[in-house]
Amino acid sequence: MVAKKSPVKRVAKSPAKPATKPVAMPVVAAVKAKHKLVRDSFTIPKDEYAVLAELKLRAGQLMRPAKKSEILRAGINALRGMTDKALVAALAAVPSLKTGRPNRAEAAAASVAVSPAAKRAKSAKPAAKSAKARTA
Repeated sequence: MVAKKSPVKRVAKSPAKPATKPVAMPVVAAVKAKHKLVRDSFTIPKDEYAVLAELKLRAGQLMRPAKKSEILRAGINALRGMTDKALVAALAAVPSLKTGRPNRAEAAAASVAVSPAAKRAKSAKPAAKSAKARTA
């Protein structure tokens, strides 16, 4: 037996659109190209991190809210505009830090501010119910 082919519906073509004049792209759109973003992490002292929060509040008070990344990028642009002598002086004012994560002894010393009772409460986890106990 040969199967019959079902008839194919033909869709009517839409009427041709009238030709329009090409619109010139504004120059501003050509300048605004998307930049590739890079995600990175770094270590910063607490007091310098607090300055980021202060600058963020200050920007908000000036009716120009800003994210931390915007503040950092503005600082990078300011450094870029400096003379070599001014850049070296700015870098000399910043102490050098050890890179990487702190070792366990340093991390333990940093967490001394947390009370022992808070640590116990944090580490205590309620026992999970077994599947049999849940169905019973």
